[in-house]
Formats: sequence, structure tokens, C-alpha cells
Amino acid sequence: MARYTGPKFKLSRRLGISLSGTGKELKRPFPPGQHGPNQRRKVSNYGMQLAEKQKLRHMYGLGEKQFSTLFNKAQKMQGIAGENFMFLLESRLDNLVYRLGFANSRAGARQLVSHGHITVNGKKVNVASYAVSIGDVIGLRERSRGLSSIKEALENRSHLPGYLEYNEAAMEGKYIRLPERAELSQDIDEKQIVEFYNR
Repeated sequence: MARYTGPKFKLSRRLGISLSGTGKELKRPFPPGQHGPNQRRKVSNYGMQLAEKQKLRHMYGLGEKQFSTLFNKAQKMQGIAGENFMFLLESRLDNLVYRLGFANSRAGARQLVSHGHITVNGKKVNVASYAVSIGDVIGLRERSRGLSSIKEALENRSHLPGYLEYNEAAMEGKYIRLPERAELSQDIDEKQIVEFYNR
């Protein structure tokens, strides 16, 4: 299944989560459509597990196959599968570019990476799914530092996660450690996702 490119606000309202992180989509806290406010459906266990999976998948902007492949990798790692999965998602290059504030959204960060504006340890990387390792330095190519979209995004950055360090003079960030579960989205119940794939 291809990556979702439809209306993001409608999708956020249907899933009941802000995919942009701003919360603007949820001003009307009910599903989209003519009967949105009056929908009363009993949701099965499978339905709840599927909804959690879709929330996380759309939050990071992954396709179905890419998402399940990453989950299989997380299951083979030591530790708790659900948390490992979220750590792997958080370690993607496009996500860390977004977290550093080079872009206002993960979609914007993915575009920066694919257009060749981002470097890892001084070398250009144009693969959004690139797995960043602890200690890697994420920066901007020399010719990209003056882009107005990047400057605007950096000015609007409201929060820098504790697992990243940012050097303002060099316009680069360092991935210093794995995130803790408490630092990631509390709107996701990763146990439901593990149950979905293990059913």
C-alpha cells in the first residue's frame, strides 16, 4: 500500500490524534463526515489494535510493508518489542530532521532528505528511512543553510528532545542516546500494536 497523500486533517479526526503535533486538526473532536458527531459503534479488540497501528503508521508516514518490516526487526531485538519498535521509528533520519527543527513536519523533513539537503557525519544522505546510530551528527549541506523554509522552521521550533543536542553555530544536531518511552507520544498504546501483529 502506498504512502497516504490525502487530507491530513480528516485522517487525524478519524484516528483521534493530531498527526501534525499542533492539535489544530482536533478542534472538532469527532470523526469527519455527515454523521461524525453521532457515530456510536462498538469497537472489537481487533478494531482497537488496528486503530493503534494506523495511528503510529500515519504519525511517522510509513507504508504498510515498510512498517511491518520494521516491526519484525524490533521483535528480533532484545527488550520489549513495542518500545524497541518506537525507538526504531524515532531513529529514522526524516524523523530526527523533524525533531531537530529543520522542518515543520515529518513530510517536510522527508522532502529535505530526499532532495539532498541533509548530511550525516558530513556525508550527504538522501534516504529518509536511513537508521541513525547513537553519536551520529545530522547537519545541513553548505548550500542549504540559507533556505528560508529551514530558517523559518528553526525559528518556530518549540522543543528539542533530551536525546538530541543542537549546535546552533554549526547548524547540526547529534543523536546522543536512545529516547526513553516517556519522551515519546503518550497517545500510542504500543502493546495493542504488538498484539495486532502477533494475533
